[in-house]
Amino acid sequence: MTKRNAATPKAEDERIDTLFSMPGARADRWRALYSATQAWARGRTDRMPVQAAMAEIGAYEEFFAYPGTRLTSALRERIESDDAEGAAHLSRRISESILTRSYKHDTGAWETAEQLADSAPDLKTSTMGHGAAVRPYFEMLVVSPGGVERGAHQVTELRRLRRPEDAFVYEAVPVASFEDAICAILMNPGIAAVTIYEGFDYASRHDAPVLRSVLTSAGFDAAHVEDDDMPLALADGIKRLRPELDVYVLSDRHVERMAGDPRSKNVRRVLYSVEEMLELHLSVLEGVGDRYRTPFFDNLKKYAMRPISTFHALPIARGKSVFKSDWIRDMGEFYGLNIFLAESSATTGGLDSLLEPTGNIKDAQDMAARAFGADHVFFVTNGTSTSNKMVHQALVAPGDIVLLDRNCHKSHHYGLVLAGGQPLYIDAFPMTEYSMYGAVPLSSIKNALLDLKDEGRLDKAKIVDLTNCTFDGHIYNTRRVMKECLAIKPDLVFLWDEAWFGFARWSPFLRPRTAMGAADAIEAWMAKPESKEAYEKQQAELGDAPSRETLLSTRLIPDPDKIRLRVYQTNSTHKSMSSLRQGSMLLVRDVDFREVEAQFHEAVFTHASTSPNQQLIASLDVARRQMELEGYGLVANAIEIALDIRREVNSHPLISKYFRILGADDMVPAEYRQSGFTDFMTPGLTFEDQVNSMHDDEFCLDPTRITLVCGTAGFDGTQFKKVMADDYDIQFNKTSRNSVLLQSNINNTRSDVAQLIRVLMQICEKIENELAQGGENGRKVFAARVKSLMEDVPDLPNFSHFHEAYRGNAGDKTPEGDMRRAFYGAYYPEGCEYIPIESAECDARLKSGPEMISANFVIPYPPGFPILVPGQVVTQETIDFMRKLDVKEIHGYERARGLKLIRPDHAADVH
Repeated sequence: MTKRNAATPKAEDERIDTLFSMPGARADRWRALYSATQAWARGRTDRMPVQAAMAEIGAYEEFFAYPGTRLTSALRERIESDDAEGAAHLSRRISESILTRSYKHDTGAWETAEQLADSAPDLKTSTMGHGAAVRPYFEMLVVSPGGVERGAHQVTELRRLRRPEDAFVYEAVPVASFEDAICAILMNPGIAAVTIYEGFDYASRHDAPVLRSVLTSAGFDAAHVEDDDMPLALADGIKRLRPELDVYVLSDRHVERMAGDPRSKNVRRVLYSVEEMLELHLSVLEGVGDRYRTPFFDNLKKYAMRPISTFHALPIARGKSVFKSDWIRDMGEFYGLNIFLAESSATTGGLDSLLEPTGNIKDAQDMAARAFGADHVFFVTNGTSTSNKMVHQALVAPGDIVLLDRNCHKSHHYGLVLAGGQPLYIDAFPMTEYSMYGAVPLSSIKNALLDLKDEGRLDKAKIVDLTNCTFDGHIYNTRRVMKECLAIKPDLVFLWDEAWFGFARWSPFLRPRTAMGAADAIEAWMAKPESKEAYEKQQAELGDAPSRETLLSTRLIPDPDKIRLRVYQTNSTHKSMSSLRQGSMLLVRDVDFREVEAQFHEAVFTHASTSPNQQLIASLDVARRQMELEGYGLVANAIEIALDIRREVNSHPLISKYFRILGADDMVPAEYRQSGFTDFMTPGLTFEDQVNSMHDDEFCLDPTRITLVCGTAGFDGTQFKKVMADDYDIQFNKTSRNSVLLQSNINNTRSDVAQLIRVLMQICEKIENELAQGGENGRKVFAARVKSLMEDVPDLPNFSHFHEAYRGNAGDKTPEGDMRRAFYGAYYPEGCEYIPIESAECDARLKSGPEMISANFVIPYPPGFPILVPGQVVTQETIDFMRKLDVKEIHGYERARGLKLIRPDHAADVH
């Protein structure tokens, strides 16, 4: 039996779950140690601050290959022997190597000054290839019993296996327990593979109470994991948190039996541990190489290097028309030669067709499906607007009802116009103070489905179409939404527009709230016998005729035997990953996809360009590679950047007087935060609190979507966005009446944060000076401006209803309508009219009729959603909102002529 380590916390034990300290915090700790040793070496302080800084680094470093036990021990020895100069020198080298990441390619970074001079034989085996091309570096977690001694031996043995022809270089990170392994993969984003031996302990020797609580709630604790099951249980836990990692298990017992266990699906390969290590080494390199491979990009590079004569309709291919020109050569000099060599309209000769791929594009899409947890992936080069319209055309027939948020992206509305689907708009909860909407409450979605069921028209409901996360960062509980909707109609299709949320796949905390993450969880739940038992128990409790109130207040459980799990996810790869603009992916996880595949391909033929840009396709391929190999660390850094911005703005004594970043408690009403979670910056908040919120709350806030209130500084959103771009070269995302939206992503650095804080402070200083110089009158003008922006805000209009002429056979309870007929009805000039919103005629029509019918989409920016759609009746609420708007950009509205309307007498005649 494996010894159970009780891991009783000791006062000197280091907490390893204060989470999960990411690379920025790690670098800060090392720089703090260097500063302390430097001050000690210069005689400004004694050894105690150095020891305190070294203790702060503590147990964290066990989960990183660099600096390793050799350098860490050498540093401790220098500190304990009062060698201040030596400690300062070594801590500087280590901290700089971590900050610049030079240890990944420089052998010298791993050695002390004495070792560099002596060059011991075992160190020579650790060369990373001086003078050779730089090879990608990664780290492999090795979980085995034996502690430090065995770990050091394994590190040395794996180093000896390196060969010049290896495509990659890696270092081993040895740990001796289940808990340490989980901590390591969470804390160390450089880990790309995991090797598990048998016989390791469950509990860490360090204090990790929060981690233990989280693991226990997930079914992982010493009482529930048998010794023989430990390797496969750990493999399962690793795959839940970081599914991109390759896992290898080495056993000295019944490897054949373990390989045949259904749970070994999480293991790339099972090896007999008595055999030589070379097989493991080669397997690890092959596994990383499989993720590194980019089928289309690799072939495109080869194609670009070939001497090809082009006789097709793309003169810019090969670049001759550019580089031989006297007038446009500067374009070639700006972009470089390769982009022209890699252009072609051909689909042969090593390339492929995006419309009907059979070669390397198909391979690239299959690899993307693996990476994102989908069954199928389609690359789209016209943006997610096109991805959304493809889904609508493929799945929606004329007359089908689609339940959707009125505030969704316009591509959904136009997609329904083209497909002939009837939108059943459901209102999101309003955030009137900030002139924005949140997300659609689940009770409202259920209520709409139950209305359709009461009227005998539930069969017409085809799709629930929602935006996750919303523009402003509201994340749905996708798993709960789908399960409860499927309890009412088990064959509903779900379209999740995750244009802004594609990166979330690589965060273990956000992934469960993605469409594919939720689909995976529901599929796993359906396979368990307990799911049927839970369904039958609830049915017995509900009885034969539960009331509407009961159904709305109950967390409904679907019948697992009847569910047809059909989930589509669109993501704007270019918005959150390293893809060129307009790069998008359409993800499919649909058990009935074979039945709609032909019409899906027709939708692709309809909307995809027959001349897709090769560089866009290549960038989608490369974006997948990057996210599979380093996405976890990049996303963790983006979240860390976002939290830094939130903390620095809201805690700065001057900036916080005029600016404020809204927390989760501002953005999500308490009724939708059932866990009691308040905000990421709440003192005392733990990782467990965040996990519970992500699991239980109806809505969560994406930490990387940052709403900065600027109205309190006297700026409206549009004005402030322009000031920041024009005067300070800082670009924001979107605006509302009194706020701007910032988005941190995998491209941001801490330098970006520093620049933002510096500029905000300058603006605040300028406000302070102006108020001081303006006197009482100036302060009154400023206060009036702030009041206008923050308090005198217009009420947000909800969707009214479609005019009866466009209601067709709709029922009495639900507001869906034939938007397509209204849209094309506006094509007849004789059937349209224009009425200025400030006119007396407008007031008279609102009061006495006839009803005014919108002829098109009216979309003010901000807030950026349609306040009117074709066929919608214009109400006093909408006119009041438009009259109070002080924005310059309103799509679909001509100020000189007024609202374009369909004449009521013409509406009934259009077919």
